[in-house]
Amino acid sequence: MVDPSPPISPATAPFSDAKAALRRSFRQLRAEHVEGLPAGLRALMLNRPPAPVAEQMPQGAVVGLYYPTGFEASPLGWARWLSENGRRVALPFFDTRGGLMTFRLWDNPWDDDALEPGPWRALQPKPDAALANPSVLVVPLLAFTSSGHRLGQGGGHYDRWLAAHPDAVAIGLAWDCQLAANLPVEAHDRTLASVVTPTRIYHA
Repeated sequence: MVDPSPPISPATAPFSDAKAALRRSFRQLRAEHVEGLPAGLRALMLNRPPAPVAEQMPQGAVVGLYYPTGFEASPLGWARWLSENGRRVALPFFDTRGGLMTFRLWDNPWDDDALEPGPWRALQPKPDAALANPSVLVVPLLAFTSSGHRLGQGGGHYDRWLAAHPDAVAIGLAWDCQLAANLPVEAHDRTLASVVTPTRIYHA
């Protein structure tokens, strides 16, 4: 998801400046890491949710994923596995850049023709796709800690959605290089239940 940073007030400027610097650093680190991976190996990584994570996605559940942009860890393999194994897949949907993030079903994760570019440039379902309310949400991130804290793009879309849906299970998906020792944490930040990388699972 491609989000701008939110407006900065003088009172929060030092904190926001620190987050902005971390975002720049981890974007560069992530890009260098992914560009160093052979294309064939990238395609094999993260091709299905690990069994302990799949157990958090019960049969019949609607699982919210994201369509990857840039160097984000791709959940597309997960989308196909989930669709084949009794779950339904939904993707974020925006009417406008100023609109709230909702979710719409992606009934066939092998068919990108059912998607179109949204206001933030990421592919999203078309407006006639059914609205959905995921019980499990897989979120993109720029950095994470082993205790489940997350640094996002800065737009706050996932923070707002999770605040409005406190019962949803939030799971991060990342490359190993995105692990941080510490991250700035604000009161509204939601701790992830777990974070999955190509080599391990971090449980909060």
